[in-house]
Amino acid sequence: QVQLVESGGGSVQTGGSLRLSCAASGNSFSLNAMGWYRQGPGKERELVAAISAGGFTKYADSVKGRFTIYRDNAKKTVYLEMNSAKPEDTAVYYCTVYYSGSYDSGTDHWGKGTLVTVSS
Repeated sequence: QVQLVESGGGSVQTGGSLRLSCAASGNSFSLNAMGWYRQGPGKERELVAAISAGGFTKYADSVKGRFTIYRDNAKKTVYLEMNSAKPEDTAVYYCTVYYSGSYDSGTDHWGKGTLVTVSS
C-alpha cells in the first residue's frame, strides 16, 4: 500500500511563504493524480489543490493565484507552494493519492498531515 509522508509545515507570518512536500512510496506514483487537502480548526476537510497524472491542476477558489501544486515523478513527490499566506490558511494539510490518473476519480488514502500556522 502506498505510504504518504508530508513535510514542510510550520509557522509563517501573514504574507509569507512555505513549501509543503509529500513523498510517496510504491511504483505507480506517476500514474496517479495527487492532491492536497486541509482541515482548519472547527472546519471540515476541504480540497486545496490537485494535479492529474498528466499535469492538469485545479485549485480551491480561496487559494487561486497564491498556491501552486506541482509534482516530480522521478522523486515520487508532490509539492504545494504557498505564497501570500493568510491566517485563514491555518490548518493541517493532508496529502492524498487518487484512485487513477484523474483527480475526479476519488480518494480514500491520506498522509498523517502537516500543520501550517499563519500568524497575523
